[in-house]
Amino acid sequence: MTTDTRAPTPARRRSDTTTRHPHSTGPRSRRTVTRRTVRRRPNLAGGTAAAVWLVVVVVPLYYVVGSSLRTRSDYLDAGPLAPPTHPVAANYGTVFASGFGHYLVNNVLVTAAIVTMVLGLATPAAYAVVRSRSRLVSAGFSVMLMGLAIPAQATIIPVYLIITRLHLYDSLAAIVLPSVAFALPMAILVLSSTLRDIPTELYEAMTVDGAGAARIFRTLVLPLTRPGLVTVGIYTALGAWNGFLFPLVLTQSDAERTLTLGLWNFQGQHGVDVPATMAAVLLSMLPLLGAYLVGRRHLLSGLTAGFGK
Repeated sequence: MTTDTRAPTPARRRSDTTTRHPHSTGPRSRRTVTRRTVRRRPNLAGGTAAAVWLVVVVVPLYYVVGSSLRTRSDYLDAGPLAPPTHPVAANYGTVFASGFGHYLVNNVLVTAAIVTMVLGLATPAAYAVVRSRSRLVSAGFSVMLMGLAIPAQATIIPVYLIITRLHLYDSLAAIVLPSVAFALPMAILVLSSTLRDIPTELYEAMTVDGAGAARIFRTLVLPLTRPGLVTVGIYTALGAWNGFLFPLVLTQSDAERTLTLGLWNFQGQHGVDVPATMAAVLLSMLPLLGAYLVGRRHLLSGLTAGFGK
């Protein structure tokens, strides 16, 4: 009987080393098992909440768009959520024929004036709050923040008396000035949080280079606070565009009427022209949607400024 003493060939050795038990616990097998067993479980609660929120957002938009493309008789016969069987654009003609263009111009002027004044006053005020060590500035900032706790409805009578004594009643300035006053506390609070994110070393470096306060504000503060400025601008424009209390109390004539008051034109003695009203609402939403699309990249970063410290 003879024994085979030959050395194993490379192919034979390779086959021996690659043949393993199915339940082998080698490193490669452990990695494979780990990859197969670790799976992400679906977030049912998050998915359900997202679906509910989607319905909450989509249904009103569908109602506004669908109702604006229907006749008044079709809306009353088929119901509010029925799809438009024969879409019509006559409601938009009715809206523009009722003076919508003039109300839109007034709204644009009021919103632009409020946003410009708020940004022009709140930015240097926030810069002074962050950089100044004066107790007077700190006290003034604390007093201004008290405006966040005072609603505009509680001060409408004093505001009305001030506007009438300044002979500004029934003018666009009567809407702009109180709106700016009530928007400044929140604007200063957001911008001061944004300014605190700027490293102190940058201020010191520019001071060493001989830059004054005006140059630091122009070349350092304004470029680095762009997210906060966009955020304040969008939210101020949103409040000014949808403002109703001040235009209602401080104006009277059709020439000074804004969009929110212009919607009352579609309310008759015996009912409301819902399709025409929805057409006006849809047209009034488009400028705000455009402003959001332009500034959406800076919106979140501006809102979260200052919370990382």
